[in-house]
Amino acid sequence: MPASPSPLSALLPPAVTPELPARERILWTAYALFYRDGVRATGIDKVIAEAGVTKVTFYRHFPSKNDLVAAFLQERHVRWMAWFDEALQRHGNSPRALAPALGEWLGDAGFRGCAFLNTSAELGATVPEVCAAALEHKDDVSARIQALLPPSRQRAAHARLLCMVMDGAIARALYEGSPHAALAGLAHAVALLPAGR
Repeated sequence: MPASPSPLSALLPPAVTPELPARERILWTAYALFYRDGVRATGIDKVIAEAGVTKVTFYRHFPSKNDLVAAFLQERHVRWMAWFDEALQRHGNSPRALAPALGEWLGDAGFRGCAFLNTSAELGATVPEVCAAALEHKDDVSARIQALLPPSRQRAAHARLLCMVMDGAIARALYEGSPHAALAGLAHAVALLPAGR
């Protein structure tokens, strides 16, 4: 019986093969490189070489690196939200599901932090669209968390707070190299929330 795929496979780009259309080869190559190495550290020439396309082909599909970054963030958002929803479902779809769901990702060897926070830190001052994409992503994460919470007047505020705590947990897991303290902090924050009112 073949092993079941990792729950994190939803976050990974498909394998880049010559059979893929050129635009997809470029996007999936950049997706992997931008997340692993960072946007500034990944030059267009490296993307072109690893995708196996010409410069003309690259610029036909992505007139600028910023266009490629926008496509990367859009695809990352779709994939991350799908993974997050599935992970929350696997862990009970309640506020207590946040820490174990996030733990799947934070404990993975390929974890490099939040692509939206990382890209905002690298480019946000010069490419406002990056910050707009990050804000949209965080708003959607907050809305998904809000759906987990019991009805109350403070439901939206509590969801935003938990989203910020998640961002802190992501950062801490990255700089500590271990998710344990970060996840304990997130679980503690969830436990401190009132049951609803």
